[in-house]
Amino acid sequence: MKNHFPTELHAKTAKEITEYFSKIDNVNAVLLTCSCARGKATKDSCLDIAILFLPELEQNKRTDIIELWNKEHETNMIYKEFRKVGKFSHVDLEFIDGDFKEDYHEWTSGADEFELAIGNFIAYSVPLYKSDDYYDKLKSIWLPYYSESQRSKRLEMVKMYCLNNLHHIPLYVERGLYFQSFNRLYDAIGEFLQALFITNRKYPIAYDKWIKEQLIEILRMPNLYNELIKMMEYKKFESIEHKEKAEQLEILLSQYCKD
Repeated sequence: MKNHFPTELHAKTAKEITEYFSKIDNVNAVLLTCSCARGKATKDSCLDIAILFLPELEQNKRTDIIELWNKEHETNMIYKEFRKVGKFSHVDLEFIDGDFKEDYHEWTSGADEFELAIGNFIAYSVPLYKSDDYYDKLKSIWLPYYSESQRSKRLEMVKMYCLNNLHHIPLYVERGLYFQSFNRLYDAIGEFLQALFITNRKYPIAYDKWIKEQLIEILRMPNLYNELIKMMEYKKFESIEHKEKAEQLEILLSQYCKD
C-alpha cells in the first residue's frame, strides 16, 4: 500500500481512518479512491476515501455514523496536521451504499456521473478494510462492465445530448455569444468522453482532468488525445472557430462512438 501514498502523512491518515471505521458496526468497507488509489497523487492531493454501507441500512444509523465521523474529524489532531502537508490537502470522505443509479442527464448539465461513480468507487478503488464480501459482490456485478442493453441505451442518450450542445453552437456564434458557445463545446467534450468510454466498455476517472492518462493508458488512443487538445486551442476567441470545432467534434463522435 505504500506506493499509493505520496507522503507518510497521507499513509498515516489513511490508516487512522481505516482503524476508526473498522470498529463501527454497519461499515462494510473502507475504500481508497481517486489519485491515491491509482498511485498518481502528490503531496497536495486530497486523501479520497469512501465508506461503504449496505443499501438497506436505515437512514438514522447512517446519520449517526456520519455525525460521529464529523466530530472525530474536527477533534483528532492528525486531520489538522494532514491539512498542512500540501497546499490543498484534506480528507475528502464520502459515504456510499453501492446502489448505483443513473443520474438525470439534463440538456445543459454536461456529462452525468453514473459511469464515474462505478469507475472510482468500484473499478479503480483499493479496499483498505472489508468486514464482509459486499464490496467483492459489487465488483462481480459491475465489472468488467454493466449490461449490454443498458449500455446501448445510455450510449444513444449521451450522444443525443452531445449533439444537442454541438448544434446550438452555430446559432450562438451568429449572435456573438462566444462564451456560451465555448460552454456548450466544453460540455459536449465531456459528453463525447462519456460516450467514448461507454462505446469501449471502460469506466472513466473524470471528464475534466486526467484526460491524457485516460485516453492513453486506459483507452490506448494517443492520437485522439491530440485531437482533443486542438479543440481547446483558439487563434481568435471571438470568431467562427467555435462552429468549426463543433463540426470537428461531431465528426469524432460519429467516428469513435458507434456500436
